[in-house]
Amino acid sequence: MTTTTDHAFLADALGPLKDREQIAARLLESSAKHSFDPDRELDWDAPPVEGKWYWPPELVSLYDTPLWKKMPEEQRMDLARHEAAALASLGIWFEIILMQLMVRHIYDKSLTSNHVRYALTEIADECRHSMMFARMIRTGGAPAYPVSRLNHNLGRILKTVSTTPGSFACTLLGEEILDWMQRLTFPDERIQPLVRGVTRIHVVEEARHVRYAREELRRQMVTAPRWERELTRISCGEAARVFSLAFVNPAVYDNVGLDRREAVAQVRASGHRREVMQTGAKRLTDFLDDIGVLRGVGRKLWKSSGLLA
Repeated sequence: MTTTTDHAFLADALGPLKDREQIAARLLESSAKHSFDPDRELDWDAPPVEGKWYWPPELVSLYDTPLWKKMPEEQRMDLARHEAAALASLGIWFEIILMQLMVRHIYDKSLTSNHVRYALTEIADECRHSMMFARMIRTGGAPAYPVSRLNHNLGRILKTVSTTPGSFACTLLGEEILDWMQRLTFPDERIQPLVRGVTRIHVVEEARHVRYAREELRRQMVTAPRWERELTRISCGEAARVFSLAFVNPAVYDNVGLDRREAVAQVRASGHRREVMQTGAKRLTDFLDDIGVLRGVGRKLWKSSGLLA
């Protein structure tokens, strides 16, 4: 990673960093053109379409396992419906954490800057997304799936002690893997129209959030003191480990009539599931590797999470 003490010119392994205010101005312009009100954009009263999935079967945790091959199609589709609700619940949890991290980031910044104005715009996006996901869960008829009490409290610790670069690294962790899955979901005609609409809105608006977080993380990894960069590597790796565990809520198996222990064991042994998660994380892990986040203990934690090959 290349660094310089000249704050008029900052660069890393990916090249020169762009002006923070110019990036924010472009993102604000995009937000003005491509923001959505899910309550008006989507037909929440339309009945579900018979025979359509709530999540692509290839992205369902048990896909291609021995248990999946024994399940009737109706049970597979029901599992997909519950996993869609579980992922939406996970998304809400992450977005609430991210909103708190974002507010903390801008607390000491110029409140009239484009950078802060865009951060507030993103927080408004995340508020709408959380409400949209909650409404999708209720409309789909599956229960909400909160994360475990342990992970809930680990999230509380993370958002309390996270460094600024750590906050943006965790932002990307929470956004990019789900974004990859949703990019496969919204154009898929096998999927329920409402789910396709929800994922389309989320993909369009999250593209801005990812750009903002990536640019700021690059800047922070160049300018932050060494101790903060080292702590970021560890906290990001631990967040990856927690995220990978929280990604599938075992309660979904109980609710579709499967043996929880057997299902969890088969997911852990599934080569297909491992490939899905690593493929979904690859764009992020390549980026984090390039800018120096995946080093030392942090890299080992990422490997133990199963998200890094």
